[in-house]
Amino acid sequence: MAPRRRIGKKLLKSLLPIVLVVALALLVVSTAVVYSVVRPPRRAYLVTPDAFRQISGPVLQVTDEVWTNPDGTSARGWLLRGDEGAPAVVFLHRYGADRSWWFNLGVKLNETAGFSILWPDQRGHGMTPPVSSTTFGTREADDLLGALDFLRRQKTANGARLIGNKLGLYGVELGGYAALRATPQDAEVTALVLDSIPRGPDELLRAAVRQDYELDNKILQSLARWGTRLYLMGKYSSTTSCELAARLQTQRVLLLSGEDAEYLRESTSALASCFPNPANLEVKTDLPLTGFRLASATGEQGEGYDRRVIDFFYRTLH
Repeated sequence: MAPRRRIGKKLLKSLLPIVLVVALALLVVSTAVVYSVVRPPRRAYLVTPDAFRQISGPVLQVTDEVWTNPDGTSARGWLLRGDEGAPAVVFLHRYGADRSWWFNLGVKLNETAGFSILWPDQRGHGMTPPVSSTTFGTREADDLLGALDFLRRQKTANGARLIGNKLGLYGVELGGYAALRATPQDAEVTALVLDSIPRGPDELLRAAVRQDYELDNKILQSLARWGTRLYLMGKYSSTTSCELAARLQTQRVLLLSGEDAEYLRESTSALASCFPNPANLEVKTDLPLTGFRLASATGEQGEGYDRRVIDFFYRTLH
């Protein structure tokens, strides 16, 4: 055997263990990162219907509901029934939050307009979620379509359909992306309030990694992106919010954001140019308080935000 060949073989043998160790280390890091970001932090609900009734009295009749997603998994949410034949609005929370964050706002909308309100927990969110992992908006959009079908099956005491043929969606960040993705597939969705929308799932994932590890390292982000795609096995799509917005035609849209939404303010402002019909679009991206930080806020700023959302749904759905 030629001396050069023998040297090459020896070098390969000596390097192989190092390569294997590095590959194993990258696999371990990727697995740990993916496991943490697809399972968002879970906290106790900020408010529950039972706790709210202790303050407001027994008039508020919110029920805890369970239904089936299109893929056969289980979903859950709170339902507040409105007037017979009135529209319904679904509230979709952001990554790391849960259905309780916008409970007060939904109750106010019900009291003002008589709409039915549904607050679902999205995948991987809330206490002991029935589906453990988020898909950063892909399967959440399918779940939303299942939630809308659940609403359409609801009946009044006399057997009539509870809701009318107009539906509204309120979504913040992850919830807003899911709403954008689902809307073209349901003709009864006519009004959307979208607060602080990311450019797409990749940006959501990057923000989740940055929040968990306080790092924006390119190698770590690449490991997280490819690891998440592999882990979710086809349940993760990188379709941008702009592509989804371009598919909307007749729906009325209110885009909201502000300084407290940080990087999402810029992406939300940029999203405004993606909608095909500017006449159906209202934009307000300089709010002092956004849905991204609302968390059932009270006070003057919280009331101002709530009133803006309620007025929009009242105008567009009535």
